[in-house]
Amino acid sequence: MKFFADTADIADIRDLAETGLIDGVTTNPSLIHKSGRDFIEVTKEICGIVDGPVSAEVVALDHETMMKEADKLRKIADNVCIKVPLTLDGLKTCRALTDDGTMVNVTLCFSANQALLAAKAGATFISPFVGRHDDNGFDGMQLIEDIRLIYDNYAFETEILVASVRHATHVLQAAKIGADVMTAPPKVIRGLVNHVLTDKGIEGFLKDWQSTGQSIL
Repeated sequence: MKFFADTADIADIRDLAETGLIDGVTTNPSLIHKSGRDFIEVTKEICGIVDGPVSAEVVALDHETMMKEADKLRKIADNVCIKVPLTLDGLKTCRALTDDGTMVNVTLCFSANQALLAAKAGATFISPFVGRHDDNGFDGMQLIEDIRLIYDNYAFETEILVASVRHATHVLQAAKIGADVMTAPPKVIRGLVNHVLTDKGIEGFLKDWQSTGQSIL
C-alpha cells in the first residue's frame, strides 16, 4: 500500500521524504490555508520534494472554470494530480483531464455508487473519507470494502486512496482490505512505528549494553 502525506507543511514533507516512507502528497484548500503560504508556490515546492503524485485541488464548482484552474495547476510540475470534487461537473472535468493524460484525484467520496461513477469517469484515484464517514454514524471501512469489491468485479484501474485517516487502526484495516493508497497527517504516519514492547526492548538492550562498558565508536 502506498503512503501519501496529507499536509502542506514543507518541513514535515521533507522529513518524511527522507525516511523513504511516503509515495506522494495530498493537499486541499484547508491545508494550504493552514500553511499560510501562496497556493502555487507551496505546491511547486512540494512537487520538488517528492517524486510521486501531489494532489492540488480546484476550487471552482463549474466544469469550465475547473478546467481553467486545472490547466494552470498541471503546469506547475509533471507530478501534479488534479483533485476535483465528486459532483457531475467534477466527473466531467475528470474525464476531460484523464483523456488528456493528466492524473485526477476525485475527492469527497462517501458512497460506493459515487466511487463507481469516478471509476467510469477514468479517475486515477478515488478518495473515500473514512474518518468523516465514521463521524456521521456510518462504517468508513465498510465503504472501502464495498469499493474494493466493485472495482475488482470490473477490473477498474482507479486506485482506492483512503482519506480522512485518523489513527493507526484505519491504516491497518485499509491495508487488510487491499486499498491501494492511504493518505494521513504526518503525525499518524509517524505514530505507526510506536509500540510499547519495542520501547521496552530498546530500554532493555541499552541497559545491558551499558553494563558491558563497551563502545562501538
